[in-house]
Formats: sequence, structure tokens, C-alpha cells
Amino acid sequence: MRGNTLKLLMAVVGWWTLYGLLLAGQLLGMEGPDGGVMPAAHALRLGLASGLMWIPLTWLLLWWVRRWPIERGRLSRSIAATTAMVLLMVVLRAAAVAVLNPWIGWYQQLPAVPALLWTSFGNNFLLLWLMVGVAHVWLYAHRAQAREREAVQLQARLTETRLDALRAQLNPHFMFNALNSIAEMVHRDADAADRMLVGLGELLRSSLDHQRSQLVPLHEELRLLRHYLEIEKVRLGERLRLEWQVEPGLDHLPVPPLLLQPLAENAILHAIAEKSAPGLLRIVVRREGGRLWLEVGDDGGVGDGAATARHGTGLRNIRSRLNYLFGDRHGFEIGPGDAGGTIVRLWLPCPPEEMAA
Repeated sequence: MRGNTLKLLMAVVGWWTLYGLLLAGQLLGMEGPDGGVMPAAHALRLGLASGLMWIPLTWLLLWWVRRWPIERGRLSRSIAATTAMVLLMVVLRAAAVAVLNPWIGWYQQLPAVPALLWTSFGNNFLLLWLMVGVAHVWLYAHRAQAREREAVQLQARLTETRLDALRAQLNPHFMFNALNSIAEMVHRDADAADRMLVGLGELLRSSLDHQRSQLVPLHEELRLLRHYLEIEKVRLGERLRLEWQVEPGLDHLPVPPLLLQPLAENAILHAIAEKSAPGLLRIVVRREGGRLWLEVGDDGGVGDGAATARHGTGLRNIRSRLNYLFGDRHGFEIGPGDAGGTIVRLWLPCPPEEMAA
């Protein structure tokens, strides 16, 4: 707010200084009653004094327009109040000329008060109403900018609230599935269940560290995914094979938290866990142009119908979060893999500095 006020004050001072210099130039080109040309120093003194005297009056008028804007609902009162202020300024202008005339020299002989007031009225009344109009333009533009800022802030708060709701939806969903996996192992292999609980603790710690973050570095997201896959590896043993294809140098790129874990969970649930033979889960991370590509694929489940079954909470959540965070600046698709199974591909925009690198 202080910055805007300072800019406005500088604009007012600059405008009336320029006005004074232009007026001084006009005075230099005018002949006096004796046919002589006004000296440059005198013309500059008259012009600048006439212009700079408007600065406090303009500031007072801006304050008055903000207090009594001419708008629907109080039109008559505002016009009356503004007319009174304009007439007061006519008087103030005349009074300033009378007080400063010995030093500035507008008149060789100062006129009587009625004549001075009438001259001030004739010279300044319409100009003051023009200034009132300009002040209203400034006021309405200021209000429009304030409304635009409020709308942007409201939209940001709304988006954050929706993302918080999505996170609140995803965390219980993830916890239920992870605890379900551990419960399957308790009676079969207590040591394995214990290792899974330790892994779950690490996973939850990593998740809570970024609970309020909209974006996290890629290496944090991959670390969280590895914690999750360690749990599933204990449960599935040799039935789960992992293949990582992570391009180096991308660790710092920002991604939404808990983005890859639901994709890996779906692949394990709908493909790998359904068959007795070993299944492959492939995670690919690469950069191509200005996009960060993330892929999670499997080599197929029973009947190889996994692609049509993946419309659960995790995927709906991912789609919604990506829409809120990136709008149309992202891609998300599910389809058959090149060697069978299902692959989920998504891309996110790289930061501008990364695109230029």
C-alpha cells in the first residue's frame, strides 16, 4: 500500500512539474504590454509556482474523492460535497496567489479580493472538475485492481482448500491399504509383518514431512515410493520385481507429493498381486524438452484386463490434484504397455529455468 501511495505522489509531482515547465515555455513566447519578452527566470518562476501549487490541492482532491465518490446510491450528496470542495479550492488557490505574489510576481498590483476570486474561478473551476474526473478514474482503477487481487487470493485459497481435501481423502485410503497388506502377513510371517510396520513408519514420516506442501523435490517423492515398495516387497517376495529407469540430474524438479505411490499401488493390486508368477513393476523418470515424464507400468495381470479396472480413489485424486495445480499444462493417460500389461504416463511442466538449461 505504501508503494502505491509513493508511486501516486511521484506521478502527481511529476505531472505538475511538467505542467509548470510547459507553462513557463508558453510565457517565454508571449509579449508583454510594452512589447518586450518576459525574462526566462521570471517565466520559469511563474510557471513552476503555478504548477507546483497544484500538488497539495491535487492530493487533497484525491483524498476527498475517495471519501465522497460520485456513485450510485449517494449521487446528490456526493455532487454537492464535491462542488463545495471545488469552490473551496478556488478560494484556496486565490489565497495562495495573494500570499505568494510578492515573491512570485503574478501581478504588479494585486487586484481586489472579489476580482481575484473571480479570476481564480474562471481559470480553475473547470480544471478542478476535470481533475475530479481523473481522480474518479484513478479510484475506480484502484478498486478494480483490489477486486482482482482479492479474486486471485480467493481462488488460491479455494484451490488450496480443495487440495487439502484431496490429501485428507488420499491419506486414509493409503493407510487402509498399507495396513491391509500388513494384516495379511501377521499370521503368516510375523517377522515380515514387523519389517513392514517399520517400513510403514518411515513412509508415514516422509509423508507427514510434506503434508502441507503442494510440490516436493522429485528425490523426496522417489524416496517415499521406495519406502512403499519395500513394504510390498516384503509381502509379495519374489512375485514383485522392480525396474527403475530414473534419468540422473532431475532430483530437484518439483512434483506433487504422493503422486507415484498410488500408481504403483494400482499396478500391484490389479496386476502383480493377482497372479502367482513373478510380475514386473517398471518406474521410468525422464525429461524431454520442457516436460518431466513419469511412467509406472506392469507386465500384465490375470486376463490382462488391468487397464480397464483402474478408476479408483488414487487415480481420481491424482487427476484432480494435477488439474488444480497445473490446469491444461500437464498430461495423464492410461493404456496398454508395449510388451503387455498397463502403463500410466503423465508429464508435468519443468520450471522455466530448467527449460532453458
